Amino acid sequence: MGTAYTPGLTVTSNTIVRKTRKLPIKGTVLVNVGDRVEPDSTVARADLPGDLDQIKVAHMLGANPAEVPGKMLFKLGDRVEQGQVIARTTYFFGWFKSEAKAPSTGTIEYISDVSGNVGVRLPPRPVELTAYVQGTVVEVIPDEGVVIETPAALVQGIFGIGGEREGRLHVMPEPDRTIEERDITKELAGRIIIGRRLITGAALRRAGQTGVVGVVVGGIVDKELVDLLGYEIGVAITGDEQVGVTLVLTEGFGEIEMAHKTFELLRSLEGRDGSINGATQIRAGVIRPEVIVPHPGSASDATVAVGGGELKIGSHIRVIREPNFGHLGTVTALPHELVLIETGAKVRVLRADLDSGEAVVVPRANVELL
Repeated sequence: MGTAYTPGLTVTSNTIVRKTRKLPIKGTVLVNVGDRVEPDSTVARADLPGDLDQIKVAHMLGANPAEVPGKMLFKLGDRVEQGQVIARTTYFFGWFKSEAKAPSTGTIEYISDVSGNVGVRLPPRPVELTAYVQGTVVEVIPDEGVVIETPAALVQGIFGIGGEREGRLHVMPEPDRTIEERDITKELAGRIIIGRRLITGAALRRAGQTGVVGVVVGGIVDKELVDLLGYEIGVAITGDEQVGVTLVLTEGFGEIEMAHKTFELLRSLEGRDGSINGATQIRAGVIRPEVIVPHPGSASDATVAVGGGELKIGSHIRVIREPNFGHLGTVTALPHELVLIETGAKVRVLRADLDSGEAVVVPRANVELL
C-alpha cells in the first residue's frame, strides 16, 4: 500500500500566529518591540508618490517647444495651485496673450524644451499600515514594517474574496440551513457570521450592504459568486474585491457542508473578536483565506489540528483542483504505478469515493487530508 504526506488546511484552537506587516515602499515604523497592538492600530506609515500630470504648454501657448522655459512663471520645484497660470506669452504689441494653467495642485517636476511639455507631480498620498491582528510586536523591520505575534485560534479556508477586516464571531441561529437574503439583518452589522452550509449570492450581496464584516461557510454556488463579482474567477490572487464583505469558504464550491471539527471550533469561538482575510492564491506561493481569533494563553495549552498526516485507504480527503474542486471523499485505493494524466505527465494517483457517490481517480497532489 502506498503512503504519502499531504499538507492540509490549518484548523487549530491554539497556536502561535506570526504576521509580517510591510509597507509597499519604505516609510516610518510607529511602534516598538513589545508594544501591544489592536487590529486597527497604525504600525507604520509612508507617502506614496503622487501621479504626474503632463501639461502641453507649447501647444497651449502656440509657441515652439524651445521657447517654453522662457515663458514659464515658475521654476523647477515650485508649488502651483490648480487653475493657476504657470506660463504666459503675449503677441501683437502685447494686446493679446495666451496662458497655460495647472490642471491640478502639485510641484513642477520638469520643463522640457524638446517636447514643450511641463510635468506637475501631484501631492504624495499617505499610506497607513494597520496591525490587522491583536497581538504583540516581536520584531521591527527598519523603515518597512513589523512582525506581530499572538496566541490564537486559526481557521484556514480553501477559497475567499475580500480583504482584511475584524469583527465579532456570530453563529447563525440555524447553521445547518443555507443562509438566504432574508437571514441578513441589520443586527448582524460588525459581525463575522458562521454558517455550516451555503450562502446564496443574494445573501452575500446583502451582507455587504448591511455592514456584515465577514462570512464563513462551507460553500457557495460558483455561478452566484461570479454574478456578484461581475467576472469569472481566475487563478490570480484574490482579496481586493470591492463587495463590502469578506468571504471565506472552508470547503469549496457547491453544496458542501463544513467539516465537523471546523464548525465546532468556530462555534466555540462565538462572541469573540477576530480578524478575517479572504486573500487566496492557489498557485505559486499558496495563500489561504483565514480567520484568526486571538486569545491569552500559551500555544502549548491545547492544540487541535485538522489536516496533514499519512494518506492511506480510508483517509478522508478534500479535492483541491478542478474538476472536483472542494469535494470531500474517502480514499479507496493507492496504486503504486505511475499514471499518465491529461497534461501528459505521469504521476501517482489515488482512487476515492466522493460524498456525491462518484468514484474518481485523482492525482495525489490534488488532494489534502482532513
